[in-house]
Amino acid sequence: MPREPLNTSARWALTSLALSMLMPSLDTSIANAGLPMLAAAFDATFQQVQWIVLAYLLTVTTLIVSVGRLGDGIGRRRLLLIGIGVFTAASLCCALAPGLGWLIGARAVQGVGAAIMFALTVALVADAVPKSRAGSAMGLLATMSATGTTLGPSLGGLLMAHLGWHSIFLLNVPLGLLNAWLVYRYLPADRAISTRVAFDYFGTGVLVLTLAAYALAMTLTGLALPLLLVSACGAGLFVFIEMRVKVPLIRLSLFADRRLSSSLLLTLLVTTVMMTTLVFGPFYLSRGLGLSSATVGLVLSIGPLLAAFGGVPAGRLVDRFGARRIVPGALLGLACGCGLLASLPMSLGVFAYVLPIAMVAVSYALFQAANNTGLMAGVSQDQRGVVSALLGLARNLGLITGAAVMGAVFALAAGDPTEAPAAAIASGLHTTFAVATAIAFMALIISRTQFNCGSGLARESGESGNTVLTDTPPSRASPLPQGNGGDR
Repeated sequence: MPREPLNTSARWALTSLALSMLMPSLDTSIANAGLPMLAAAFDATFQQVQWIVLAYLLTVTTLIVSVGRLGDGIGRRRLLLIGIGVFTAASLCCALAPGLGWLIGARAVQGVGAAIMFALTVALVADAVPKSRAGSAMGLLATMSATGTTLGPSLGGLLMAHLGWHSIFLLNVPLGLLNAWLVYRYLPADRAISTRVAFDYFGTGVLVLTLAAYALAMTLTGLALPLLLVSACGAGLFVFIEMRVKVPLIRLSLFADRRLSSSLLLTLLVTTVMMTTLVFGPFYLSRGLGLSSATVGLVLSIGPLLAAFGGVPAGRLVDRFGARRIVPGALLGLACGCGLLASLPMSLGVFAYVLPIAMVAVSYALFQAANNTGLMAGVSQDQRGVVSALLGLARNLGLITGAAVMGAVFALAAGDPTEAPAAAIASGLHTTFAVATAIAFMALIISRTQFNCGSGLARESGESGNTVLTDTPPSRASPLPQGNGGDR
């Protein structure tokens, strides 16, 4: 059926969701470029100021599934407003921090708000726009996610250089106030909840500790093995609890469907690959190619710009052709881009970096739009928050795993990137992206089985607990009502 035009309320509702994705994505990486300045400002070591980044990322990772499930129970719009309020207030506290401990604590609280925003933004798309426009909406959110994460370091460096470190947190205050007003004014109200919703507190606690142990294992190399053992035991205990609790945090029957499981796995693998470009690209350009700081910043902006301009067209392609055709093509493009980064000689100069990065950025925008749309298309109302949160969790675990695993690969091939000579940097980059290419091809193989799993995920009845995702392209499905939230 033809794409249904968006009315004014739907456009503003989608704008509010775009801001809700952009703000926490920016803060995932905006402080990275300023860690040396923050270390000087607080007279701290690099290991100490690293917790400015880690406190935020760890909080988001450990809470995202829990708050997604909570949104399904108390109302997603209501909880999103709370999350924006927490994020904005914590950002102001970060900017006013008198000491490093205060800043790290405020960043952890900011991560609570970010977890809510990440978990619920994708879930609210179906309430904001018709189903025939879901692909375009997911493309826009994918744009905001990719742009925020990749633009963070360069924007943070620019703000710190001209306005001081406080500015990277103060930026969120006016954006947060605007976002809260847009959500309150234009997103459809939550439906009334007639009965008290039970919440799996024990399972939530075990999951939080399990994810915290895994995330810390990826960041504290000296304790990696014992922390991984703790996370493995925690995962087993969590499964045991969820199989027996009356109202589980996550219905394990969700993972019995290969479409859902493979979509989450693809997200984890792809974000692991993308983390490679975020971490090692600046070292290759500055130390490997000897570019000036200004030129490095210009080259690094190419990927975010392509992601920003490519997300919405990518979503329209998904609306037109469906996720079945787009996901494998996007993964093939990602693998080819990584393969070029692994093979083109440094003698070709910056061109040998820009061309592959352009392929990677466009392919990533296509993948996110198609994968997210295909995953969320047929999820029932009462599970949309938790499935959206699982998608965000897979993304964050991929970023953490990518930083740790790809960092180890690079270190084995080249040594410390802050001290290695140009030739070693180039060798390390080629080796690391060779591994990234293999991961991308692995994802491509998984995607070929993802769309050959029978009928896909059917809608879940509240009584049976069985969830199935539909394989119907968004453009062929009937639009959801926009007025007062439909069946939410």
